[in-house]
Amino acid sequence: MHATLPLMIDSDFPPLQRALLETLQVNLGYKCNQSCLHCHVNAGPNRTEVMEWQTIEQLLTFIESSSVKTLDLTGGAPELNPHFRDFVSAARRRGLTVIDRCNLTVLFEPEQQDTARFLADNRVRVVASMPCYLKDNVDRQRGDGTFDSSLKALRLLNTLGYGQAGSELLLDLVFNPQGPYLPPSQDSLEQDYKQHLAEQYGIEFNRLLALTNMPIKRFGSTLVSRGEFSSYMSLLKTAHQDDNIDSVMCRSLISVDWQGYVYDCDFNQMLDLPLQLDHRPRLHISELVGIDLSSQPIKVADHCYACTAGQGSGCGGALE
Repeated sequence: MHATLPLMIDSDFPPLQRALLETLQVNLGYKCNQSCLHCHVNAGPNRTEVMEWQTIEQLLTFIESSSVKTLDLTGGAPELNPHFRDFVSAARRRGLTVIDRCNLTVLFEPEQQDTARFLADNRVRVVASMPCYLKDNVDRQRGDGTFDSSLKALRLLNTLGYGQAGSELLLDLVFNPQGPYLPPSQDSLEQDYKQHLAEQYGIEFNRLLALTNMPIKRFGSTLVSRGEFSSYMSLLKTAHQDDNIDSVMCRSLISVDWQGYVYDCDFNQMLDLPLQLDHRPRLHISELVGIDLSSQPIKVADHCYACTAGQGSGCGGALE
């Protein structure tokens, strides 16, 4: 049972407006083979929410009338959606860059043994969860055995060409802090990751993305239960940098939930704060075909400070 999170809607976060839409981030469902402590969507093996093909067709129709260049697939484990491969193939045929936010261990689940090859064949960029390069820390955050399974998956991806010098197959790793504090410098941490993983395990990758933990869902509930929620929010607000405002991901991205409803970002989706247009309370992706969202206001709340604190943070890593 998760603790009740404080409401953060009445916020003094600076107002934001949309720029040109470039990225469509789609949550294909909450089903996952893991239940990580830092997960902001409460995904897990027992979740049953999965996007249907009809909704994916509506997304493809929207894409064809939009300025979207990148399809960013999330979950849960997006690969567990039965339509994952058809969606990826359709997007690639339309010339989109496709990102798969992969937890690595899913590559060894039943019926997923050839998923890595599929990703390589379709030139899908893999953004992989790897919250630390130390075994104990990873297993503590993501479950026993996760570290060894992740290394096995990274070796498999390297074998297919991912993360190799001169290869078009991009492999990025994602770091999340273990607790209620900001991530260290992304650049210096990336060098530590690359040196350790190469020397100890012979693993190579392209970039490290350092993400600040969002004070929502599973992580937020943990903060509340430990009496750390207020202090973490104070940390985020104190570390806010105005220079990060122009680079936050929500200015060029929209997030779509497993039913096809639209949000300004993945985090707003988890707080049930829908994208708003013309005073309509909730919009489906099928209602946005041909509509230019540029200059529209973005729904903000206190959790947005996690994106502007310190070096800044978004789905693409540090902003600075």
